[in-house]
Amino acid sequence: MLPLESVPNFSEGRDAGTIDAIGRALSEYARLLDVHADADHNRSVFTLVAQEAALVAALVAAVGVARERIDLRRHEGAHPRVGAADVVPVVPIAPGDLERAKACADEVAVRVGELGLPVFRYGGPDRGPAFFRRGGPEELQRRVDAGELAPDFGPSRLDPSAGAVLVGARRPLIAFNVNLASNDVEAARSIAAVVRDSGGGFPGVRALGLDLPRAGVVQVSMNVEDWEAAALHDIVARIVEEADARGVVVIGSELVGLMPAGAAAAAAGAMLRIDGFDASRVLELRLLEA
Repeated sequence: MLPLESVPNFSEGRDAGTIDAIGRALSEYARLLDVHADADHNRSVFTLVAQEAALVAALVAAVGVARERIDLRRHEGAHPRVGAADVVPVVPIAPGDLERAKACADEVAVRVGELGLPVFRYGGPDRGPAFFRRGGPEELQRRVDAGELAPDFGPSRLDPSAGAVLVGARRPLIAFNVNLASNDVEAARSIAAVVRDSGGGFPGVRALGLDLPRAGVVQVSMNVEDWEAAALHDIVARIVEEADARGVVVIGSELVGLMPAGAAAAAAGAMLRIDGFDASRVLELRLLEA
């Protein structure tokens, strides 16, 4: 049986000691595949795999470390957030394992609630992480106090320093950013509005325009939730086109965490102009099927 994946996002991208401590907590129970820390976002994304019981133990341990070491009251960064352990997704590697992922996410949510943190289950197009992050921790608490929302587990008050935790199960997505040589964040925001799904752009694409002053660039930051419906090379081509129209130069792109092999194969096939090229034509992937 294939393991499940998790890609938890923690609101710390600058303090190496805290990032390492979270990584050690995860590695004690699970196989840690990747760590992506960004100082401007002030956020770190960890990619790990394990069977259900070990994955739950790893995530709960890491949330505990984040609660002890991250204080949102002193946090500043480009990426929206409502928690020290901001979002904890459980992801099926095999397409038929989504129900396994949902059951595992349920257990994670219960266990994190037992730590004394409010847990909100997210899922679906209208209740993704952005639905809860709108306005930050203060607005989320106001919505809870007004009866608009209620945590699924844990207390009804956000922790003063650790906030809340968003837990869900989802299919694999690609976190992908494109950087622009500019200090005009409005250019990035206007391009993000063009490519995102809700603006009539690519299906399943969520996009923000962010200012990254430490890096000296602005960024179109994206989650590509359906890479088969919205190919990365097509998204990049559209961003280049929109940037050119605004007199802005695209200087590079960035993958956050890992990506499905099929998405890389599709991009390679398109760039090489090979008709009918897909993951089935990649030697290593065919060998894994054997």
